[in-house]
Amino acid sequence: MIVNKKTHQQKRADFRSALNSGKLLEFPGAYNPMVAKMVEQYGFDGVYCSGAVMANSLGLPDIGLTSISEVTQFAGNIAKVTSLPTIMDVDTGFGEVMNVVRTIQEVENAGVAGCHLEDQVNPKRCGHLDGKQLVSKEEMIKKIKAAADSRNDDNFLLIARTDARGVEGFDASVDRAKAYIDAGADIISFHPEADDNSKTIIETIKSANCRAGIAIHPNVEIEAIQEFLNDIDLVVVMTVVPGFGGQKFLDTQLSKINKLYNIRESAKAKFEIEIDGGINEQTSKQCIANGADVLVAGSYIYEGDESEYKNLINSIR
Repeated sequence: MIVNKKTHQQKRADFRSALNSGKLLEFPGAYNPMVAKMVEQYGFDGVYCSGAVMANSLGLPDIGLTSISEVTQFAGNIAKVTSLPTIMDVDTGFGEVMNVVRTIQEVENAGVAGCHLEDQVNPKRCGHLDGKQLVSKEEMIKKIKAAADSRNDDNFLLIARTDARGVEGFDASVDRAKAYIDAGADIISFHPEADDNSKTIIETIKSANCRAGIAIHPNVEIEAIQEFLNDIDLVVVMTVVPGFGGQKFLDTQLSKINKLYNIRESAKAKFEIEIDGGINEQTSKQCIANGADVLVAGSYIYEGDESEYKNLINSIR
């Protein structure tokens, strides 16, 4: 089947219901429609289209060089082949307020279930890079209000992302996040830095009756977050791949997974352990052996027997 029979409106309505269920939803990245079909086949909840992946698929760095037509076609081709909701990255909205209006309408018409819009200047930079610059809070509020008002389907999910922590500081980033919710955003994507008071962030999230998760970058040790592991629902261990830093690096990351598993078991905590970052068959099995619950490997295609891979996926779900 080239085009899935489920309507865009029904995908979005089902997505809203799933968000309200309290269940942690798993949205692996897909870099083409075939991978999106595999994501659905193996029982995940949705599909994610990364801005970096869309840029890289064109041979471009993630610094705002893609166009609205390129990313709309990319995400639309993925959205139409699956019954799952698709979330995509629209960077800064491809221009000013009036451009954001067109962006939202174009991606909504392409069948996408939601998108995230960031508060950097245009052209932007990947959120993991230095040298980011922001638009003013007032300008971003205008963009979010315009995006919310331009939706034809109220179930289209609007995610506002702020990169303010590394530019304006922690307090300013929290202030922006609150303002973006007031402006009409459904979800906030908050990019903290390694030295943030993550406990404060998590307490703020939990006080709003939302589920909280944290991503552990390679330069963050488990001891730095151990004090609040009982208060979160998900821990993502980023980049578990030997090509990133050799066998020593891989061993360090596997040790982190095992520490998390032992902490969870001894404290009877409930957080899930997710691995995100280009893993292959061998490292997948090593991650599972060390206590991982979920593998999300958007850049990896399993080349072995399909039934064996399905058993591998089922073993961690």
